[in-house]
Amino acid sequence: MILGIDNILFFLALLPVVSFLYASVGHGGASGYLALMALFSFPPTIMKQTALLLNLFVAAVAFYHYYRAGHFHLKLFLPFALTSIPASFIGGMFSLDPAVYKKILGVLLLVTIFRIIKVWDSKERTYQEVSIFKGLVIGMVIGFFSGLIGIGGGIILTPVILLFHWGNMKQAAATSALFIWVNSASGILGQFSSGIVIVPQSFILVGIALVGGLVGAYFGSSRIKNRTLEYFLAVVLFSAALKLLFV
Repeated sequence: MILGIDNILFFLALLPVVSFLYASVGHGGASGYLALMALFSFPPTIMKQTALLLNLFVAAVAFYHYYRAGHFHLKLFLPFALTSIPASFIGGMFSLDPAVYKKILGVLLLVTIFRIIKVWDSKERTYQEVSIFKGLVIGMVIGFFSGLIGIGGGIILTPVILLFHWGNMKQAAATSALFIWVNSASGILGQFSSGIVIVPQSFILVGIALVGGLVGAYFGSSRIKNRTLEYFLAVVLFSAALKLLFV
């Protein structure tokens, strides 16, 4: 990671803000970390594994707080996880051309924005149990692309759960937090198997991101409403998506 001292300090100041915002809605934050690294021109060769490493820790604290608040349901989680874990491992074994990588990431960030502004959400709905077959297929697809791109998949899973009325926002957040963790672990193992290593500086970023993640997960799971935070995050991600897609 070769950045000027001013850029490094600015990046380190923004990192816990991103982890706070993501953890407050039950996410690990990989898409936000990738966006932040892209904005600061990090080498694409280290972005994916660094984002997954940060995901492991921040998603863990997010799940812990949402679980303690009583929002996690195993029946909602299992159908997605059963197929996503092996698919994420396989996806993590592949590498993409940097230009293609940026375009795919940009599109996924736009998906994140749609999720944040609740394009697919409605105020009144009747919830139903997850379809096992749909859950297995969706989990496999999300898992593969999660390992391939370097995200945990929560930014895709959460709107899917809301779209099919399989759970409310808090339940989707709790499910996504654990889903993100297992996919991140599987994806990073897939990268290790293909010879990719974690740069030592990444562990410094873990400690900084955890500060924001701990606070965000605590307040997001039980203390505050996330609407204002979600709109702010949408603006940040939109600017990053524009850079990835058009610059």
